[in-house]
Amino acid sequence: MIKVLGEKFTRLFLKYMPNAFVFAILLTLITGLGAILWTGASPMETIASWYKGFFDLLAFAMQIVLIIITGFCIALSSVIKKGIDILAQYIKTPAQVYFFVVLTGSLLCLISFGWVVIGCVLARELAQRVKGVNYPYLVACVYFSMGSWVLGFSSSIPLLLNSENNFLINTGVLTDVIPTSFTLQSSLNLIMIVVILLGSPLLLWLLRPKSSSQKELKDLMMPDYVEDSVSIQEEASQLKLPFKAVSDKLNNSVLLQMIIVLMGIAYIIYHFSTRGLDLNFNIMIFIFLIVGLFLHRTPLRYVISMRRASNNVSGIIFQYPFYAGIMGIMLYTGLGEQLGMILASVANIDNFPFYAYLTGGIVNFAIPSAGGEFAVIGPSIIDAVKELGAGLPEVEVTAMISRASMSVAYGESLSNLLQPFYLLIVLPIMGQGVRIQARDIMGYFVIPFVIFFILQTALVVWVPL
Repeated sequence: MIKVLGEKFTRLFLKYMPNAFVFAILLTLITGLGAILWTGASPMETIASWYKGFFDLLAFAMQIVLIIITGFCIALSSVIKKGIDILAQYIKTPAQVYFFVVLTGSLLCLISFGWVVIGCVLARELAQRVKGVNYPYLVACVYFSMGSWVLGFSSSIPLLLNSENNFLINTGVLTDVIPTSFTLQSSLNLIMIVVILLGSPLLLWLLRPKSSSQKELKDLMMPDYVEDSVSIQEEASQLKLPFKAVSDKLNNSVLLQMIIVLMGIAYIIYHFSTRGLDLNFNIMIFIFLIVGLFLHRTPLRYVISMRRASNNVSGIIFQYPFYAGIMGIMLYTGLGEQLGMILASVANIDNFPFYAYLTGGIVNFAIPSAGGEFAVIGPSIIDAVKELGAGLPEVEVTAMISRASMSVAYGESLSNLLQPFYLLIVLPIMGQGVRIQARDIMGYFVIPFVIFFILQTALVVWVPL
């Protein structure tokens, strides 16, 4: 019954879900109209807010691009290839592929959501080796596994709350940082991790499609697409001149590259020894870069791997500014603040985590960035929680703020299942040379969304912090 429902939802999304870029355009128009009707902003003020925000996420977009291509470079190394070959010997059926990919991806994304790219490469390689894998569903499995990031070391909202002189402190919304003992290390978050790690692989295994007819990777490949059959080492060797040359020695110098690797390792050790387990985009990109340099050994091999990894990141480059524009409308017209205040106003001491969770999920459609979203609605939600907790001991108010903030994060993450934005991270790798779009994938998420919405609602409301 569940599988049949999943197939029906998939057909509905195929019929009505537009291209991811069209989805961004529609969201832009809906958000702009909402700002005009709700906040009283004039059309020109709304357009100016859209333009003002349009370039706010350029640095973030570049970080995402670098996360993808540096992570992909690691996955293109011969060491990872051999590891995947070994794993493939033990994974023989499509059901095992789905289960293993979700579990592995969830574990990787607990460390950093950028590590989803490693899960992408693993999944694609398994799809080439195991017969009968429904490839759109496998892409859905990888994307679903990405949801664990909000529970782990790169979760932006709890890291923001624990950052010195963050904007909430500077504006007086908070008086001090909130340690991760209230957020990432809380009982609520630890139980949520167990639910995600156990429940996600099992649920996606249960929901697996009956058929893979015309949906295997080989069936979806474009006829004119040629997979790189020449290894990176072979291509590097072919680029050498037919005579001895200093340039070839430099291009293929292991020594030069290892000096850079040693410099990078020295900084990574320094970073963690002086800052503790401080994981952020920049250090993750740097680690990916240094590991990739080490695995590929020579400058030319790494250049080739970067070129191959960069083939299909255009969607990120041009779609991020549109979502930044939507964020600009929400932020600069006051629409986001209004939404946060209205939803917070109906909350009470018992149900405020649910409304925070709901707010996080709704606003995520317009601002699919946890940090950006919290910048817009976080102050309103925290102020509302402080009012609800007036007269309580400070530690209890801090716990309430932490629960509300984590609820926003959980809601934001889950609603990504209905918002195709972060498929821009998955499709550049899994969609290379393949006829596949967001509409081929999104229908598989409806049932998982409903089930996890119920589970997470119960957890954020009733589990002790």
